[in-house]
Amino acid sequence: MNASPARAEALDPSLLSRLPGAVQRPGYDRGALGIGMAHIGVGAFHRCHQAEYTDDLLERRFDRWGVVGINVRPPLLADSLGRQGGLYTRLLRENGRTEARVIGSIVSVINSQASPAPALGMLASSAVDVITLTVTEKGYCHRPADGHLDTTNADIVHDLADPEAPQSLPGLIARALELRMSSHGRPVTVISCDNIPGNGVILGNVVRALAERRGPALPRWIEANAAFPSTMVDRIAPATTPPDIAWVEQTYGYRDNAVAVGEPFRQWVIENRFAGRAPRWDLVGALFVDDVTAYEHLKMRILNAAQSTLAYLGVLAGYEHTSDAIAHPELAAFVRRMLVEESVSTLEPVPGIDTHRYVEQSLGRLRNTAIRHRNHQIATDGSQKIVQRLLNPIRERLRRGQSAALLSVPIAAWMAYLVLASERFGSRWTADDPYAERIAAIADRTGHDVPQLVAGILAIDSIFERELAANAGFRSAVGEGLEAFLSDEPQAYLRRVNEISELAR
Repeated sequence: MNASPARAEALDPSLLSRLPGAVQRPGYDRGALGIGMAHIGVGAFHRCHQAEYTDDLLERRFDRWGVVGINVRPPLLADSLGRQGGLYTRLLRENGRTEARVIGSIVSVINSQASPAPALGMLASSAVDVITLTVTEKGYCHRPADGHLDTTNADIVHDLADPEAPQSLPGLIARALELRMSSHGRPVTVISCDNIPGNGVILGNVVRALAERRGPALPRWIEANAAFPSTMVDRIAPATTPPDIAWVEQTYGYRDNAVAVGEPFRQWVIENRFAGRAPRWDLVGALFVDDVTAYEHLKMRILNAAQSTLAYLGVLAGYEHTSDAIAHPELAAFVRRMLVEESVSTLEPVPGIDTHRYVEQSLGRLRNTAIRHRNHQIATDGSQKIVQRLLNPIRERLRRGQSAALLSVPIAAWMAYLVLASERFGSRWTADDPYAERIAAIADRTGHDVPQLVAGILAIDSIFERELAANAGFRSAVGEGLEAFLSDEPQAYLRRVNEISELAR
């Protein structure tokens, strides 16, 4: 019997000096790197974005900005990223080109799924001046329609009853700030890096809403000592797959269980509002600005709107990845027309950026065949995403008396995606969305009666504002689309929409 091949050596600090020349590595002394930041949610996006910016900064201006990664939800990272001393390989891929780099800015990892105590201990530490987070939209426990704290959320209900053992992100931050107030009192900046317009405002609002339940002292301290700047973050970084990990081992000869994969493009715009000491990310490509709103709207209503639209239409058409969906001429033509004919008109000017060129650049990024971004992954938590990406521009156009027929199509596709996950419609896939069960119940109750189905979904006022839900034109457009997407010929409907759009030009 042949002996099995020897297992490749695992990535860790001792391996850095022996990495192959094709892999970039930290040029600074990681042994001298102190803790200055904590990051909640050490997923692929953080490892491809904020951690890389921080690594760039440490290369340029070495300082005490080591990051402690904290995961309060699965996966457990202590056995992968933690065992590697915080090191991981960041792969940038574009069609046939790959660039490998080991990032060194994360110094340790804390798992806090079983108890909030480890996370609270780090977040309340006087060594931490900045807390960053990527927890996805639903982690904020807010109502998508208005941004207020959702007091019906199960984790929030728990935290209101037991604030010292929080289960929610807002509860965790509020308790950490309370511990900081009662111990050393050092100021802290809490930076959201999630795809929510006004993410800093929403984060500050939900944290303060919980803090106010603790009496007047904590809200006053937060007002004087904490800052919640808004940001716009951008880089496509799909979930890492086993083939990504295998590719690093086969290509470079070492084992890395925390590989992160992203596209070359990146952008980070941060509101210039800090409570104390903060990293100078502006020295390595980030923008510090007074107001991030225009940048947020540009990205949300163009790139992210295109992603969500292609995800839902792509799944309905049988495509697994975004790059597969946009390769379909009918889908690509529709998305471009939706953006150019409707979305662009809702945007304010962004300094130094040509909007139409940005549209083409965004569509080009989505064609990158080396980034295998699954449509089901993008479709996750759609109820939290469609407000900013699609419903807000729809509202703006309707208030001006303009048509929103094209923007209504992905809303219908989102509904169809969740409806087709219900038992009544054969449970074609499992939908990961906070409202999936509620919409499935509506589908089970109303069946194939599309007007009743649309009325039931639009009545969810935590997603749809009443004025929008009552708009006859919007209801009609969504109903027409939903009926088509639940039929056996969804592509015929999309073809007809494209033809109508072409005639109207």
